Amino acid sequence: MLDVRYALACRGVRGVSLGGHDKLKHIGHKSISDISTMNSFHQHTGIVVALDRPNVDTDQIIPKQFLKRIERTGFGEFLFFDWRYLPDGSPNPKFILNEPRYKGASILVAAKNFGCGSSREHAPWALAEYGFRVVIAPSFADIFANNCFKNGMLPIVLPELTVLEIMQRTQENEGYTLSIDLEKQTVSDSIGLSTLFQVSDFQKYCLLEGLDDIGLTLRHENDISAFEAKR
Repeated sequence: MLDVRYALACRGVRGVSLGGHDKLKHIGHKSISDISTMNSFHQHTGIVVALDRPNVDTDQIIPKQFLKRIERTGFGEFLFFDWRYLPDGSPNPKFILNEPRYKGASILVAAKNFGCGSSREHAPWALAEYGFRVVIAPSFADIFANNCFKNGMLPIVLPELTVLEIMQRTQENEGYTLSIDLEKQTVSDSIGLSTLFQVSDFQKYCLLEGLDDIGLTLRHENDISAFEAKR
C-alpha cells in the first residue's frame, strides 16, 4: 500500500498522504478509480523531426539541474536545454527543434542508443510535455524505453536503414508526417512508406488501455479498499 500512496502523493493527488492509517477509497471527492494516470495510445499522426545524433543520453534530454520537482510537469521547457538555448538563454537557431518548420512536431526520429545514461524517468516526462507521443530509433536504452511505455509514449525500434530513410524524407519534405497505428503495429506515410514494428503484448495492452503500474494496481480498487477496511 505504501507504494501506491507514494506514487499518488508524488503525482500531487490531493488528499493523499503517507500516513499509515489513511483510507484510499476516496481522494477528495473522487474515487481512486477515477484518477487518470496515463494517456492511452491507439493511433497518432504527427509532424516528424529528426535528431541525427547517436547515443543521446538522458542528461542531454533533461539536464540534472532540472530534476528538483517531484511532479511530472514543468520539464518540457527544459528539454534538450543545452542544445536548445545559447548561454544568454536565447533559443539556439542552429538546433533543429528551434526551426519554424518543426513547430508542433510530435514524432521524434533519433539515431541509435537513444536514452542511454542514467535511468531518470524525467526524460520521457520532458519529451511528453514538449509534445512528443512517439520516438523512433534503431535502438534505445532499455530503461528509457520502459519508462516511455509507462508514461504513455510509444518507443518504436526500426532497422537503421529505415530510420535513415525517414530522416531523409523529413529533411526533403517540409511538414512531413508519419502515421502510427499501435493496434496494427504499423508506421506509414503518404508517399509510399509502410513498415511493421514489434511491441510486447503486455506493453501494447497497457498503452491501449492507458495503464501504467499505478493504473494496473488501481484496477484492484475493491480489493485494496477491502484490505484497508480490515486494518
